[in-house]
Amino acid sequence: MSSEHPKARFFNRYTPPHIATLVLMPALGSISLNIFVASIPEMASEFQVSFQVMQFAISGYLALTALVQIIIGPITDRYGRRPVMLITALIFIVATMMATISSDIYIFMIARVFQAAIVSGLVISRTVVRDLFTREKAASMLGYVTMAMSVAPMLAPPIGGLLAESFGWRSNFYFLAIGGILLLVFCYFDQGETNPNKNSNFKKQFLAYPELLKSKRFWGYSLTAAFSTSVYFAFLGGAAFVGKHTYDLSPSEIGLYMIFTPIGYFSGNFISGRYSVKIGLQRMIFGGIIFTLLGMIMAYVLITAGWNDPIVFFALSGFIGFGNGMTLPNANAGMLDVKPNLAGSAAGLGGGVATLGGAVFATLAALTLTTDNGVIPLVLCMLLAIILSAFAAIFTIIVEEKNRKAQS
Repeated sequence: MSSEHPKARFFNRYTPPHIATLVLMPALGSISLNIFVASIPEMASEFQVSFQVMQFAISGYLALTALVQIIIGPITDRYGRRPVMLITALIFIVATMMATISSDIYIFMIARVFQAAIVSGLVISRTVVRDLFTREKAASMLGYVTMAMSVAPMLAPPIGGLLAESFGWRSNFYFLAIGGILLLVFCYFDQGETNPNKNSNFKKQFLAYPELLKSKRFWGYSLTAAFSTSVYFAFLGGAAFVGKHTYDLSPSEIGLYMIFTPIGYFSGNFISGRYSVKIGLQRMIFGGIIFTLLGMIMAYVLITAGWNDPIVFFALSGFIGFGNGMTLPNANAGMLDVKPNLAGSAAGLGGGVATLGGAVFATLAALTLTTDNGVIPLVLCMLLAIILSAFAAIFTIIVEEKNRKAQS
C-alpha cells in the first residue's frame, strides 16, 4: 500500500475502504444486471412485449452504464471517490423501488435508466485499488477483489429464479433495494477518501480523454477487456431465451445452470490474484483468452455433433468465466497504468468502452436467436467476440514491446 495512505480499518471512514466494501461496490452492479435474467420471459408476458424488447432491460442498461462510466471517472477525479459513491448508491435505491412498483414497460425502463448509476461502484473500486497500489500489485489486488465479488453474480441467477418462482419477478427488485441500502451503509461508515489530490479544474478532467484516446496502449488494453467481456454479455443476452425455448427449462433451472460461469470467474480471479505478479500481465491476459476460446470451440463442436444438452452448453460457459477471470484484472491494471494520474478517467472511459461492446454483443445475441435455430448462433456470437479479443491482445503485446525498446 502507498505510504501516503493509512492502513484500512473496517468501518472507519477516515481510512481507505476495507476489502469487504471494495467487493460490495461492484458486486451490486453485477447483481442488478443478471438477477432477473431467468425471469425475462415471465416479465415480457406481464408487460405484453416481445422477448427482444424485454431483453433491452439488459442491453439498454449496459449501454447506459457505458455512458455513466465515461462520465463518472472524471467526476471522481475532481470531487473524490467517497461522495460520488454515496450519491449514486442513493439514486440506485430510489430507482430500484420505482422499478418494483412499475405497472408498464415505460416506467420500468425509465427506472432501469437511473439504476445504471450503480455502475459507479465498478469504476470507483478499480480506481481506489490503483490509488493504493502499483501496477503489478494492483493487478493482483483486482484479482482478489473480483474473485470475492464473483460470488455475487454466482448466486444472483439461482436466487433470482427461486425468488421469481416463489414470489414473482418483483421480489428480485426488492432484493436489490435491500442490497442498495446495505451498500450505502457500508460506504458511509467505511469508505475513506483515497484521492487526496483532487483536480480543481473539472473541464480539464474531461479534456484528459483525448490524451487517453491517443494512447495505443490504452486502446490495446481497453479493447482486449471489451471483447473479452462481450463474450459474457452475449451469453447473458441469450441464455434465458435458449434455456426456455431450446432446453425447456424453468426460471429456477436456468438460474442454477448459469452458476457455471461465475464459478469459472471465481477460479480465474484466484489465479490472477495468486500469479499475476509472478507471471506478468501479458501472459495472464493471453492465457485467459485461450481458455475462453477453447471453451467456445468445444461448445460448437459438441453441439453440432449432436450433444445439444443444457449441461454441455452451460458447463462450457464456465470457460468464459475462467478466461475472463484471468484476462480482465490484468487488462484493467494495464489500462489504469497508462496514465496513473488519470486513473479515474481511464477506469471510466475503459469501462465505458467495455460495457458498450457488451451491449452490442448482448443485442446481437438476442436478435440472432429464434425458436427454430437453436443455440449455435449464440455460440458463434461468443466465438466472434473472443477472436476479436485475441487480436486486441496481440496488438497490445506489440505496442508494449515497442515501448520497452524505445525506453531501453
